[in-house]
Amino acid sequence: MAFYHPLLFRLDAERAHGLTIAALAAWGKAGTPLAPHVPRLATTVAGIAFPNPVGLAAGVDKDGRAIDGFFGLGLGSVEIGTLTPLPQPGNPKPRIFRLPEDRAVINRLGFNNGGLGEALDRAKAHKRGTRVLGINVGANKDAADRTADYVHGVTRAAPHADFITINISSPNTPGLRDLQHGAALRDLLAACTAAKGTTPIFLKVAPDLEPADIDDIARAAITNRIDALIVNNTTISRPGLRSGNANETGGLSGAPLAPLARQRLADFRKATGAAIPLISVGGIGSGAEAYARLRAGASLVQLYTALVYEGPGLPARMLRDLDALLTRDGFATVADAVGIDA
Repeated sequence: MAFYHPLLFRLDAERAHGLTIAALAAWGKAGTPLAPHVPRLATTVAGIAFPNPVGLAAGVDKDGRAIDGFFGLGLGSVEIGTLTPLPQPGNPKPRIFRLPEDRAVINRLGFNNGGLGEALDRAKAHKRGTRVLGINVGANKDAADRTADYVHGVTRAAPHADFITINISSPNTPGLRDLQHGAALRDLLAACTAAKGTTPIFLKVAPDLEPADIDDIARAAITNRIDALIVNNTTISRPGLRSGNANETGGLSGAPLAPLARQRLADFRKATGAAIPLISVGGIGSGAEAYARLRAGASLVQLYTALVYEGPGLPARMLRDLDALLTRDGFATVADAVGIDA
């Protein structure tokens, strides 16, 4: 990822991403916010007070190097990770590919990160205050017991996070998505909820699911008292892409994911009966699209690829647009609009 700039787009995507994170880490130390607090946009989800519903998705700041910088853009929440118990390099490079004609990205990073320990040290140093910090945890690629890796991550992250996300939906770790099904899913959720203490726990799911999978995940989440579902991760489908990198393997994110993301939001809203808060991710690049997701049943939304193409001013623009749309439609708070079209 890299915020749009002609010079950055001349660089390899992963190098540009690293430079962007470094710049935001430095800028965050100055503590200068780009977006003011808008009281109407404050909302409470899973018992957590969010200053606004627009958050940063996991995968952008994997190691928590620029937490304050991302909050300075006006985001209501920042989710770091995915973090694994042990550091791992991820898949061979190149592994991030821009699709500018489609305003999309394909990645096959493979949970590259410096491990839980280093990132949690950075999370501890972050001043929590009213800002909402999520920590996304996963399993090492070569783990003998992946459930044990998730329990370890939940246990270690719980004291330092406002919420923890269990990521079993990345397409870039072989066999990981198998944990979304049947007894494996139920056993994993039971073990993680037993380890979380009082910290809310979220589950991030894939968009590439059959109807029976959606119903099974919804039942397991409700039974195990999961606090929210993040719908959804990247897709392995390739919906009508035009860019030269369209045939690269990995997970697709960005504008082409929007129709599938909207459908999965509706599917999980129906499957859960609105019993669990939903967080919509995928193809959200404007206040209007975020507002549509909220009206369709999402309590929160998250950004990733749109920041590459729209730049660092996107969150502030979205907050202004959301405020204007709520005013236009006569809603006193953002929570009043959630699910109004569902």
